[in-house]
Amino acid sequence: MMVKLCRYGNREFYSLSDLRCGLQYSTSSATDRLGKTHFMVDYLVNSLRFSREAAVSASTKVTHLKSTHNPDLVLNFFKQSGLDKTHVRNIISLIPRLLSSNVDKTLKPKMRVLQDLGLSGSDLVEVITSNPSFFKRGLDTHIVPSIDFLKTIVRSDENVVKAIKKKTWLLSSNNTKRMQPNVVILQKCGISKEKIEKLVLRTPRRLLQNPKWLEDIVLRVENQLGIPRNSAMFSYGIDVLASMSKATLEFKYEIFKSFGWSESDIITMARNLPFCLSLSEVKIRNGLTFFMKELGYEPGYLASHPKLLMHSLEKRVLPRNAVLKVLKEKNLIRTNPSLCYIVCLPESKFMEEFVLQYKDVTPDVYEAYINVKR
Repeated sequence: MMVKLCRYGNREFYSLSDLRCGLQYSTSSATDRLGKTHFMVDYLVNSLRFSREAAVSASTKVTHLKSTHNPDLVLNFFKQSGLDKTHVRNIISLIPRLLSSNVDKTLKPKMRVLQDLGLSGSDLVEVITSNPSFFKRGLDTHIVPSIDFLKTIVRSDENVVKAIKKKTWLLSSNNTKRMQPNVVILQKCGISKEKIEKLVLRTPRRLLQNPKWLEDIVLRVENQLGIPRNSAMFSYGIDVLASMSKATLEFKYEIFKSFGWSESDIITMARNLPFCLSLSEVKIRNGLTFFMKELGYEPGYLASHPKLLMHSLEKRVLPRNAVLKVLKEKNLIRTNPSLCYIVCLPESKFMEEFVLQYKDVTPDVYEAYINVKR
């Protein structure tokens, strides 16, 4: 009686030599027992310009094919769908089993659903390759219900495309069932359809969490951040608290408090711009050090003008502050714009108002801006 050594996959092995042969077979199934290369290797090299190595790897998934008849139908279908050879190669390299798919029953109807949304070319390929199980999912049980549900939230085909490009797993009925109760929770909080739409487009995974988890987040946004449900910042508050643990949030609070901020100051900032709490420890400390210790700003002012903390200190705040300093020293500006106004201006507007018009009068302005930005 032979004693079983181990089990690998669906096979049982009774000796080291058997196991060794089994492993070699599993990793080189592109070659048959007589040492002949599977015909699909040459097919992929010649039809889609696969590298030899890539063709060998892909062909191991379709060794059951006995001819190129079905692969020819598949490649021709993708070509007729408007995809070029590079697109098709990208799809087949990731999902080689599609070469054995039924074109009329599987590929055409599912591709048509995506194309009807407006997807084509590289966007279409991106959705397919980001979701290798897409063609395995039922058209009427998964794909269509998911798209129909997304349309009720984001309200346009264009936005459905944006959502599924960000998270292709949204095309699953299971996810749809998980999202529905969370959408109801947000609606009961008084969050408008527009804000729910933005939340789905920003971070759709927020609506896939356990409803009890979301209910807890909602209460914390109100009680811990002090953001009322009717505030435009409420949905952003959900994003912030959903992205960090309670311990991390408490740690962020302690950083602000170490610079003399009160709980009230922090809540004021959160009400105005909750994303300030998502900043890294380094960014928070560097920003508070500059604005408070170098410029002398008080916590109350920064809490009321939180955008100052959001912008890059090195790439935006310091260069623009240098320009403002030069202009004031030379009495070149009649008004007294605040640093907050200066920092929040779009780059083109800032260049137009505070740099280019003074370039000839005082080259120092232009040089200060360019040098500090380097």
